[in-house]
Amino acid sequence: MGPPPPTVLGLRGRQWMVVAIVVAFCYLVASGISLTGAWATLNREPTNAELQQAANKEVARRWQAWPASRIFPERISYRPVTGHSEYATRMGIVPDTACAQGVDTEMVTTIGRHGCRAVLRATYVDQLQGIVTTVGVVVFPDPWRADRAYKELPGAQGPDGTGTVRPALHAAAFPGTAAARFTDEARQDRTIDRGGPYVVLTTSGQTDGRPAAAIKKKRPGEPFVGAPQLGHAVARSLSAKALPDCDSPEWEC
Repeated sequence: MGPPPPTVLGLRGRQWMVVAIVVAFCYLVASGISLTGAWATLNREPTNAELQQAANKEVARRWQAWPASRIFPERISYRPVTGHSEYATRMGIVPDTACAQGVDTEMVTTIGRHGCRAVLRATYVDQLQGIVTTVGVVVFPDPWRADRAYKELPGAQGPDGTGTVRPALHAAAFPGTAAARFTDEARQDRTIDRGGPYVVLTTSGQTDGRPAAAIKKKRPGEPFVGAPQLGHAVARSLSAKALPDCDSPEWEC
């Protein structure tokens, strides 16, 4: 009778082969389960929460993803006190988007404290070319910080005989257009609106460049009734959530 077959850790060769087969089978099963789970995750429909998150991200990127002409359309409809619709025409878009360059110094600290990323500006003239309005989009990281800034920034104000409207959005003049004379000294009105992560400011005056200090008697906002409508139109367009298209590279679902 020959010597017993050698063993390793108490197991013989054939027993080790069986163990190896069982282990390999377990790995195959685990890999199959993992691949099945990954396939199901990649091919399932996104949840409502994921769609909402994707929509919020898309809105927050619009100030960079959209061309300036989409943020500030060439023409914006407004309704004057006469009741019929008219159109304000864009005179130009300011290339500088620095936060500190877009507003008076009294407002820089407030928007900076809440994470201002940029201030986009464009100037419009009303249909009769008598009123000029600069519209400014102040960009924040999210709607919550935009809302806090909105509540801290000064509200609407018209001429009251004390001089220029301040603090406010900086006026943006464009040489060779009806807005060529619109300077900070000519600001006579300001408004504020908000949509999503954006606060939209406007400042208005007269196209003849008349200084606000020359207006000795406070007037109702009738001459500038179109300004808040322009601001609201821009805010609404920027913040309106679109239905996510998860197959498009524009979206992150």
